[in-house]
Amino acid sequence: MGPFRDLFLPARFFQVGTALVVVFVVAFFWPPLLWAAKAMAFALAVLLLADALLLWGTRKGGLVATRAVEDKLSMGDENEVALNVENRYGTPISARIIDEAPVQFQKRDTGDLLPLAARGAEGARQRRTYSLRPTERGVYGFGHLNLFAATPIGLINRRFRAVPPQEVKVYPSIIQMRKYAFLAESNRLEEAGLKRVRRLGQTMEFDQVRTYVPGDDRRTINWKATARRGMASGGGPSLLVNQYEEERAQPVVAALDMGRAMRSPFEGITLLDHAVNTSLVLLNTALIKADKAGLVTFDHEVRTVVAPDRGRGQLSRVLESLYRQRPSYRDPSYEAFYAAVRSRLKRRSLILLFTNFDTRAGLERQLPYLARIARKHRLVVVLFENSGIRELLETPAERLEDVYVKTTAETLAMEKREIARTLERRGIGSILTSPEHLTVDAVNRYIALKARGSF
Repeated sequence: MGPFRDLFLPARFFQVGTALVVVFVVAFFWPPLLWAAKAMAFALAVLLLADALLLWGTRKGGLVATRAVEDKLSMGDENEVALNVENRYGTPISARIIDEAPVQFQKRDTGDLLPLAARGAEGARQRRTYSLRPTERGVYGFGHLNLFAATPIGLINRRFRAVPPQEVKVYPSIIQMRKYAFLAESNRLEEAGLKRVRRLGQTMEFDQVRTYVPGDDRRTINWKATARRGMASGGGPSLLVNQYEEERAQPVVAALDMGRAMRSPFEGITLLDHAVNTSLVLLNTALIKADKAGLVTFDHEVRTVVAPDRGRGQLSRVLESLYRQRPSYRDPSYEAFYAAVRSRLKRRSLILLFTNFDTRAGLERQLPYLARIARKHRLVVVLFENSGIRELLETPAERLEDVYVKTTAETLAMEKREIARTLERRGIGSILTSPEHLTVDAVNRYIALKARGSF
């Protein structure tokens, strides 16, 4: 096909061609119009030739474009894709853009005509952005970035393929993680809805012995060290005090139930994916607070165990592990989960278990394993409210049928609350929350427990 493979005929060409055909048809019945029809056909041929020469006749001309997109997209968030277009023709050009977005979005993004001035003039470059919201983790493939150039004549379009295909990976919500990380590092977490918790008690570890200075708490004076120093120096005693630092390196573990109950969707993504996003934020916040971050995932068997650590690369290990998680169609085995916790977590840890018990009977079957874990670790079970039930309860009942539906919905909501109360009575912490408030509530609980020294 040669250069013709990039030749496309726009709507204007067919509109002009249709008008010309109409003129020739009328000239068949009224011959004096034939000369005008022939003149119009000749003019059309000249314009087509001029249009083609403008688009293909220059060696250095053309459209150049780039696509700016992160190599790691954030699941469940709006990710910006920027397209930069430059006109290297010596004449003003209009360009229509079609970016071949990943097939998962079922989207061919066509922009309005972008007016581009001649090369070197102001306006020769344009920037256009659009956003993509992926709802599944995995590899996404972008195709070509297609540009359709048109001169002011507008009878022919020339296609440019400016960007080759590329692949990007969709990870758990990196955007959300960065937001919370910035707020945590600047001590502004309350801006994200987190509560400021007053520290109760002491979670301090001994650091060193140093010389007493005015203002030190006299309860920290180390009398034995002071006496030994006085006897060794032969002079008067110089008071020594114990210096403490905040207890750090406490293990924080996110445990993800990947069973079929976590496949329920909310706002386009599953409950498991909401839990995955929250786990990334929670564990990154723990690392910023100098604690150790760990991960356990399980369905009918244990899938992943990332031992709690705070070293370099731990966040990357957690991120890659979360990236690979997929929900199962099978029921989770809490016996396998308990065995993994008992064998792999030797030190007392804060474990936030993201799961979804719908009935008390379902909880009762697993409660013995949860109780055993809670004897050695600080266990908090995160449960999801049913957003559909919540909407039913908020909708006014207008018919008798609606009353029955609302009564059933209230029964289910009460059972969910009773599940949370049952856990609390057994010494197991619980969080009953909606997916949209999951991250704030989970991080709030971690900060509150850390402030109270309740690990």
